[in-house]
Amino acid sequence: MDDQENEGTAKAPVGAGSLSSRGTLVVTGGGRGIGAQIAMRAALTGAPVAIIYRSRSEEALGVVGKIQAAGGRAIAIAANIGKETEVIRAFEEIDDQLGNLSGLVNNAVIAGPPGRLSDLTAENIEAVFATNVFGAFFCAREAAKRLSIKNGGAGGGIVSISSVVAIKTGAPGNWVHFAASKSAIETMSLGLAKELASEGIRVNTVRCGVIATATRFTQDKEYIARAMAQVPLGRMGDTSEVAAAVLWLLSPESSYVTGATLDVAGGM
Repeated sequence: MDDQENEGTAKAPVGAGSLSSRGTLVVTGGGRGIGAQIAMRAALTGAPVAIIYRSRSEEALGVVGKIQAAGGRAIAIAANIGKETEVIRAFEEIDDQLGNLSGLVNNAVIAGPPGRLSDLTAENIEAVFATNVFGAFFCAREAAKRLSIKNGGAGGGIVSISSVVAIKTGAPGNWVHFAASKSAIETMSLGLAKELASEGIRVNTVRCGVIATATRFTQDKEYIARAMAQVPLGRMGDTSEVAAAVLWLLSPESSYVTGATLDVAGGM
């Protein structure tokens, strides 16, 4: 699970409101999956979009091309968000190329290899936390500096993508390290919602369930079957359904919502 992948094309957002009036939306891991769907749907509202990706340049540039072909504005910037200096550079490039920000979506993710605690190496654990936790903190910090009305910004929103395994299962025997990193993101979001409210910044979380991505289908069939058995709605979610929730949380229609976690998990 490097970035959360996407199948299909963006659908027009329902009730997304306008993101374009305040500035650029930054989407990490926006080259594919959930991130790509968010980027394309945001562009449909007229918002400029900045995609931060780590290594899959062809996919990221493909999303940018689709947005531009539809008349939108978008750029793609290569950066390892687990490294502070690269995050700072990426946001400076966004400043130069697209100007003011309207929001950030912390979507980039590394799940790491599945395995029991006894099989995990320090490198496995560090890689997961570097992207999922440190990267989200670095990006939130840089976004908040620019969004804060105390710094001359226009306010805006930060939405982080979490997983039901963070709170409801812990992913024993497979991805405890991943689940723990997502739990940290939820705590971060709750704290930042309170810390940044007076600065015009709303911070929320979308907690995903079993979403139909390319990576999902590379997982062990028995693992997928066990996961699906826990979904009351009896099906996988679509990346567009996650993106719709994110766009709503970033829109004026959710103007009284901060510090919230919205489950997009089919009842899990």
